[in-house]
Amino acid sequence: MRILGIDPGTALTGYAVIETGGRLGQKIEVLDMGCIRTEKTQSQRDKLVEIGRNIEELIENWNPSRAAVERLFFMQNVTTAVTVAEARGVIIETIAKKGIPCCEYLPREVKLAVCGNGSADKKAVQKMVQLIAKLGFKPKIDDASDALAVAICHAQHYPIETLAA
Repeated sequence: MRILGIDPGTALTGYAVIETGGRLGQKIEVLDMGCIRTEKTQSQRDKLVEIGRNIEELIENWNPSRAAVERLFFMQNVTTAVTVAEARGVIIETIAKKGIPCCEYLPREVKLAVCGNGSADKKAVQKMVQLIAKLGFKPKIDDASDALAVAICHAQHYPIETLAA
């Protein structure tokens, strides 16, 4: 099973593509991870178009069978929350147009699945995704490691989702 994990944002959207057998305890192979970067000088409209185009390219390049997107939880800055929500909408629509099943997870759910602690900090998440995915390096950008954590979270939830269907 190939999973595209996404940590949405407008300046940086983290992404990770993993391959796994879809069973707990099976090996997770990281095929790609990184960030979609937009420029501060771009309008919100142009940022959203660029994010959608890049997500489309990731889907075309990697052909994931599933996708997982981090859900918004709470943001004190309303303007930031609205722009990130817009980016999430573009991401989810792009995934849906490609016919890929998509699940959404709250940050707490992702941290619980990856670290065993729903209140884990960014450093703990980075360390655990490095261990789980057996990366030879520590992800430097939080958004990329968060996207990898979202993909790993989905890989862990997928067998339960399959049994419930």
